[in-house]
Amino acid sequence: MLKTNPNILEINLKNIEFNINQIQKKAGKNKILMPIIKAKAYGSGLNILSNFVKKFSIVGVAIIDEAIELRKVGYQGEILILNPITKEETNIIMKNNLIPSISSFKSLKILNQISTKTQNIVKFHLEIDTGMTRYGINLVDLEKYIKYIKKNKNLKLSGVYTHFSCSDSDENYTNFQFQKFNKAVKQIKEQISEISFFHCSNSGAIINQIYTNEDINMIRPGLMLYGYYPNKSLKNKINLKPALILKSKINHIKNVKENTNVGYNKSYITTKKSKIAIIPIGYADGINRMLSNKGFVIIKKQKCPIIGNVCMDSLMVDITAIKAVKEEDSVYLFDNKIITIEDIAELCGTINYEIISQIGSRVRREFK
Repeated sequence: MLKTNPNILEINLKNIEFNINQIQKKAGKNKILMPIIKAKAYGSGLNILSNFVKKFSIVGVAIIDEAIELRKVGYQGEILILNPITKEETNIIMKNNLIPSISSFKSLKILNQISTKTQNIVKFHLEIDTGMTRYGINLVDLEKYIKYIKKNKNLKLSGVYTHFSCSDSDENYTNFQFQKFNKAVKQIKEQISEISFFHCSNSGAIINQIYTNEDINMIRPGLMLYGYYPNKSLKNKINLKPALILKSKINHIKNVKENTNVGYNKSYITTKKSKIAIIPIGYADGINRMLSNKGFVIIKKQKCPIIGNVCMDSLMVDITAIKAVKEEDSVYLFDNKIITIEDIAELCGTINYEIISQIGSRVRREFK
């Protein structure tokens, strides 16, 4: 990408390193940290920074394409694919030494058939559905899986895990899920030995320390790596430093009269003489259209309202009240101080996860 593109997501690596240390301190030095770097590492692009990923012996992604990208930047450690894989993807898994998640008996049988045919032992993690009702096997079916795994020596169960649905907000339900998971772990360990990993704690569970069972030896931080909290109520439980700043530049300024229509569908009409700045960033870059006529940007440390509908490649802001503004001046979409991603999420009726993961590929990533 040309460096003339003014839209930049700035990633502060020192802050991420600080967050990793805080997470490890919270969890304890005996817990293995598996960073979740799906969706381009929550929009940050950190997944392509080989020096970062090489620090970890295992990482987690959602889909195979993300794992292949990691292999291309030289990552040789273990990569867990969290989403179920198709029959066609099983060969890719084995060719690239990836670790699939198993959530159905059909997938387990396909994995065994291909590993037997190629005479390769294949590692996998078994996901237990303890109440998320997404992927994962039911506890009532667990014995069937155990018997099949024991029977087929080409299958190597290297991990067992579950996913909490509300570890950041509902302690009782999380404990209910945790107890179900502990029951599954006990049942599996009684019959299968040498399993490398047992894991259940996402960011919310790490902060709330839901990993007290000594068998649980790995944690899965995601959002909190980048300095953000899954729920604002958790801020007093761990100190994290936000690592992402989204910025652009003014590329055009217009002076307009009262009663001037601004943008598509005439959704904004000026009520006085106004000065308008056009910023070359839009919904194709991840700026939510819900910010039309109610969001803000920062120019010269002041909040300026977005006016008119957010366009695909640009948005307009009212800079009438800001003195000495000129083209090429810096614009911040969020800076974690005057405007946070939580502020934006609230205006859009969504969560901070979505705001950062939607930052588009046209936006340059700069690491500092």
